[in-house]
Amino acid sequence: MLFSLYLHQTLTIMKTFLNNIGGRYASEKKTILGLSMNHYSYSLAELARELGTSIPKITRIVSDMVSEGYLVEVGKMESASGRRPSVYGLNPDAGFFVGVDVNRDFLVVAVTNFPGRTVSIIDNIPFTLESNEASVSALCSTVLEAIRKEGIDPSKVRGYGVNLTGRVNFHTGYSYSYYMGEEKPIVQLLEAGFGQSVVVENDSRAMAYGEYMSGIAASDEENILFLNVGWGLGMGMVLGGKLFYGKSGFSGEVGHFPLLDNNRVCQCGKVGCLETGASGSALHTLVLEKLASGRSSILSAAYRRGEEISLDDILEAVKKEDVLVIECVEQIGSVLGRAVAGLINIFNPDLVVIGGRLSVTERYLMPPLRSAVNRLSLNLVNSDTQIKVSRLGKTAGALGASFLSKSRLLSDLS
Repeated sequence: MLFSLYLHQTLTIMKTFLNNIGGRYASEKKTILGLSMNHYSYSLAELARELGTSIPKITRIVSDMVSEGYLVEVGKMESASGRRPSVYGLNPDAGFFVGVDVNRDFLVVAVTNFPGRTVSIIDNIPFTLESNEASVSALCSTVLEAIRKEGIDPSKVRGYGVNLTGRVNFHTGYSYSYYMGEEKPIVQLLEAGFGQSVVVENDSRAMAYGEYMSGIAASDEENILFLNVGWGLGMGMVLGGKLFYGKSGFSGEVGHFPLLDNNRVCQCGKVGCLETGASGSALHTLVLEKLASGRSSILSAAYRRGEEISLDDILEAVKKEDVLVIECVEQIGSVLGRAVAGLINIFNPDLVVIGGRLSVTERYLMPPLRSAVNRLSLNLVNSDTQIKVSRLGKTAGALGASFLSKSRLLSDLS
């Protein structure tokens, strides 16, 4: 009963913005907003065709939306002769969408405007989310303070997207990494804290969507696999131009594919998961094992003193061209390449993007990865597939969350 009430309240929050659009022609206005989100600009004639209505009517509707501040004239359309028609697009000042990427000990926040352009990226905000209401409330306060410092008025934010690691069901708002109980999905707490519509999403899926919308993907690439090689290993899939969720919303758990015969116990409790051989945690384990065996490294002195060796320390050693650590990165790349070869054989995608924290080791990670793909995937299948490193880096998730927030608000509810 409580959860049904929550769903009703959530839907009400999400519809508030759209329902505040002028009463006359409300349905047509919502449709125009949805269209303009995916296409930069339209002429009156183009909008009339899209909505199946007359040009005089669409002229009145667009005039209303310009007066209400949702659309602006963005230029003139090329014309072979006569007067060039005006084209209209989303007003950059109509509001903002905020994406929040929740990492182990820091946040990345992205603010985009109505047309989808990046207004601000706030990186490395110290924060560790815990599975309790007080921590979720603190997360909201931290984000609100951060965007205020960037000059963003929270009252002009139309929606938030929040990425969380692990299993997330955006339909119900539950996170199973930050579980608050049956009657209290985390999205309910986030919406209370932000006072606005919130979309929760798995971090790898949001990163895939960010890369698809504004990253390294070309405009004609609609089948993309994004591998998030962080402390763990996740995957987001854009298939046919849409995020793929699977039946229960938990697709992309490639890190828990039982690929390896290494007898290592994964964090999920099972043995031999791909994540135990191709992730940041796997790299961390491998480096510590080699240090324990006496191998020489710039990390050796700290290790002998009993100091904690973090993944950041290891990535810094890569930058300093530490031979032992580079050797370990290459081993991770080879294992990951075996998995990528299998994924290419199954999906035959346009593009495979390697992102996440380990993507900064590109120089040493990618050659063994590509070598494994060339050896193990089918030539006829992989010949049209490109493998690239993320262009957006650590901002991919926050930008993807921002885009998803707008997409769900303007499309799904129009």
